[in-house]
Amino acid sequence: MIDESVLLESKTLRESALERTEALDRVKALSLLPDGMHVTTAMVAAYFEVGLEAIKSLVKDHRTELETNGYRLLTGDELRSFKNLSGIQSRTRSLALFSRRAVLNIAMLLRDSEVARQVRTYLLDAEHLVRTQPVDNPLHRETHSLDDRIDQRITHILGKTVVPMFNALIETSDEHRRELIALRAGVQTVERRLRHHHARLQRLESPREDRALAGTMASVDAMTGREFEEYIAGLLRRDGCSAVVVRGRNGDRGIDITGLTADGRTLAVQCKRFAPYLSVTSPDVQKFIGAAKVLHASEVALFVATCPFTRDALNIATDGGVTAVHRGLLEEWSTGTALAVLQ
Repeated sequence: MIDESVLLESKTLRESALERTEALDRVKALSLLPDGMHVTTAMVAAYFEVGLEAIKSLVKDHRTELETNGYRLLTGDELRSFKNLSGIQSRTRSLALFSRRAVLNIAMLLRDSEVARQVRTYLLDAEHLVRTQPVDNPLHRETHSLDDRIDQRITHILGKTVVPMFNALIETSDEHRRELIALRAGVQTVERRLRHHHARLQRLESPREDRALAGTMASVDAMTGREFEEYIAGLLRRDGCSAVVVRGRNGDRGIDITGLTADGRTLAVQCKRFAPYLSVTSPDVQKFIGAAKVLHASEVALFVATCPFTRDALNIATDGGVTAVHRGLLEEWSTGTALAVLQ
């Protein structure tokens, strides 16, 4: 198999792969502006988890190639027209826009990004499959469809037959009641995971125009800090949390939201509505650990941000028992995928 790094050097190979824009969403959900077609420089930087300068430098070095694939710099009347049509509020005198194709072009040029490397790997894996399986295989499609139907059937049986059976056994049993409750909980976890897996597959495999991802994070980015906290509180309630309280700025002691998970564990949440090209750093996470674990003694701690986390911040979060909800995970949560820690 060709190494993914060859895409960095070969313009011809890049041109041959530019139609495969689905690679972007296979690796990580790409937020779009409300027009459903474009992203800004800051949004491109956030997707690839790099700084703004890295993207600007690539544009400077490869502008002609990128313009061929949908990159535009809007100014004057064109910019005013785009703002009016898209509803974007901005006082800038120019605005750089990237189409999905141009973002894919960036992925094939950007060296210091793990996300970009994964996109390149996906592209070459897809190319390898096309070369080794040139004939459409109806049996493969039928097998995939059969697997999907089996998953749905298992989910139905677990929810409608197995769980009620455990309920009946628990009501009539004294000696093995605790073991039966634990087994029921395990079955319910499997049922939820199968249901979420099926929903995720449907979102990934559906046509782009039928998906709810376009504009999701653009809407979040337009919120005020308080609106963002209320938005996260709404997601928590949607996923079964109770006693959810947005604590506000006064006297919150480092905690923005408190509540109880569906199974009764105490919950503390920190919300950071940062620009997409910024990052949550280790000191931010350390402060939250002290507030959530020491002051509030919370069993579940969520640090929710509209930007990436640095590697050190992620390591500290893991060590401190904090779930880091970065921009990509927040988008998945916003579009229906429940956070594993809340289940």
